[in-house]
Amino acid sequence: MEIQITEGVVRRVHGGQNAPMNGLAIQARTIANFLPLSCVRAGANIVHNSDANYTGIRFDTKVGPVVLEMPSDEGPYRLVHELIEPDERGRTEVEMRRFPQIYKPRGVAHITAEFLRTRGFQK
Repeated sequence: MEIQITEGVVRRVHGGQNAPMNGLAIQARTIANFLPLSCVRAGANIVHNSDANYTGIRFDTKVGPVVLEMPSDEGPYRLVHELIEPDERGRTEVEMRRFPQIYKPRGVAHITAEFLRTRGFQK
């Protein structure tokens, strides 16, 4: 499933009809196709968030949402744990891992799945 967030409004994107077809969206769909079943069961959704300016894959884990943010330029991939409420420092997200864009989609899916599995994020 794909969702789009614009101006604080969350909408479901219906495949093919109103789905973005830019490079990041295609890359996110490709990576999502290589995710193992355990990640799919964790509620993997492709997210196009224009408010936070990222496209990525969001996993609804047992400790809250974790997002694989796709780089729009030469930056690295980021795995970010989105906090439900701001912590004592006022942070709303915690970056857990970053890795360079040298990996193909299958490698990105494998790194993400293994990180979530070994850190106990999956149900």
